Amino acid sequence: MLTQLSISNFAIVDQLDLDIESGMTVITGETGAGKSIMLDALGLATGDRADPECVRTGSDRAEIHACFDLTHCPDAIKWLENKELLSDKECILRRVITKEGRSRAYINGTPSPLSDLRGIGELLVDIHGQHESQSLLKKNSHRLLLDDYANTRKLATDVAFIAHQHNRLQTELNELLNSQQEQHERVQLLTYQLEEFEQLSLQEGELTELEKELQQLTHAEATLSACHQINHICSDSDAGNLLQQLTHCMHLLGNLSVDHPAINSTMDMLSSAHIQVEEAVGELNHFIDHFDADPQRVQEVDERLSALYDLARKHRVQPEELLDKQQSLASELEKIQFSDEHADALQTKLDDLTHKYRTKAEKLSERRQKASRKLEKQVITRMSLLGMPRGLFNVSLTPNDTKTLSPLGQEDIEFLVTTNPGQPPRPLAKVASGGELSRISLAIQVITAQTSRIPSLVFDEVDVGIGGGTAEIVGSMLRELGEKSQVLCVTHQPQVASQGHQHLFVSKKHSQSASSTRITHLNGDHRINEIARMLGGVEITRSTLVHAEEMLGLSA
Repeated sequence: MLTQLSISNFAIVDQLDLDIESGMTVITGETGAGKSIMLDALGLATGDRADPECVRTGSDRAEIHACFDLTHCPDAIKWLENKELLSDKECILRRVITKEGRSRAYINGTPSPLSDLRGIGELLVDIHGQHESQSLLKKNSHRLLLDDYANTRKLATDVAFIAHQHNRLQTELNELLNSQQEQHERVQLLTYQLEEFEQLSLQEGELTELEKELQQLTHAEATLSACHQINHICSDSDAGNLLQQLTHCMHLLGNLSVDHPAINSTMDMLSSAHIQVEEAVGELNHFIDHFDADPQRVQEVDERLSALYDLARKHRVQPEELLDKQQSLASELEKIQFSDEHADALQTKLDDLTHKYRTKAEKLSERRQKASRKLEKQVITRMSLLGMPRGLFNVSLTPNDTKTLSPLGQEDIEFLVTTNPGQPPRPLAKVASGGELSRISLAIQVITAQTSRIPSLVFDEVDVGIGGGTAEIVGSMLRELGEKSQVLCVTHQPQVASQGHQHLFVSKKHSQSASSTRITHLNGDHRINEIARMLGGVEITRSTLVHAEEMLGLSA
């Protein structure tokens, strides 16, 4: 609930700091004193649009702070948690408006967009008065009020969750089915492309080996010539080949009668060289014996490489990336071919969700229908007591015709009303005057107070156009509502003002340079005098004071 309201340089208020208590708080004062200023400031603190004219003359900016206790506001707590703005179950809304028209908003000290201020404001305060922003003019609030009254909020949340799941999967299935023709053409192309790959039967590392083999085959004649020359030099020449020369050298050293490390080392190295040359000659002969210089093989390798290069160009990849491309095409084909199974699985899930939705939505509709008839009777009774004896109130439950499952349930909900005999019920915004709308709202709020999730209710001049016994009933209803929620009420009627738990008096203070509004708490004789003033008369008589005392006594 609202616990504190601080207003600085707003309209004709220079500085105002108020502690607001629970229960019903009435706000009274003489005409022109600025009784609605506090409510206007509260509206700005909860996201109303700002007019630079609201800045007090001579000031640079107006500033408003509204502090709320969230102990019994689970929706507000959840909202702040989701925005990471929660601070010890307290919410401080701050609004700054400059004389140039700039506006800044803060939630628990954090700069926030105006939309966020409105979002949290709708969960904290409901202002009922002669303006279009009040909740009863919004169809969405009708559904929430009815679900709170019928105790079906949890069931409605379940219905919404199932509907969102269903509609998301339905969209996925529709996209899958709509692309079947394109997928069919794609399957044909992928199948043809994979057949090309399969015909080539490309093996891992084959490209490198083929390129290496082609290089060898292309230079076969020069390779064999060089190999034969080396063989001739090393072992075949009769004029002294390399092996013969090494053997001769070792024979010369072996005939020396010298035991010296250098000679011995030389002998070892020559012997090792002789062995190495013999092995080299053996390897070279093995290569010559098995070397395939067949021109036909050259053509085969060249054709194989050309086929691989052509396929790589066709798919715009490097030749060494062909195997990866083949795997990619195979995976895509498998995924598309799996789509039929995926579509069947989606349809099965959709059928299950549809069944769940119908079961819960029908249950929700039954409970809404039953609760709406009960709510209608109670509101009509209250309307009669509030000066609309022939008024009618109807909760319209119209089956929706959407093709998708509606998250809101199987029906659209709207409150309809008529205050004139013979006229059919119509939407509240079209037929109810400001005063009538406030009283109708009062009737609904009193009835649904047990389940209301909004902790602070504001009524701006709900007693317009009424008096006498009806005004007393309005006051008793507001007091009854104040037992369950915090109620702030601007009133002109002593029958209403006398029933408040707290009484705030608005007055205007004049000076030579400016005027300013003051708000004071009234108790005791001060409150009796204010009620007497509201009762009327040129001057307050003893009789008027006695009447005021009696009225306050009745509400004690």
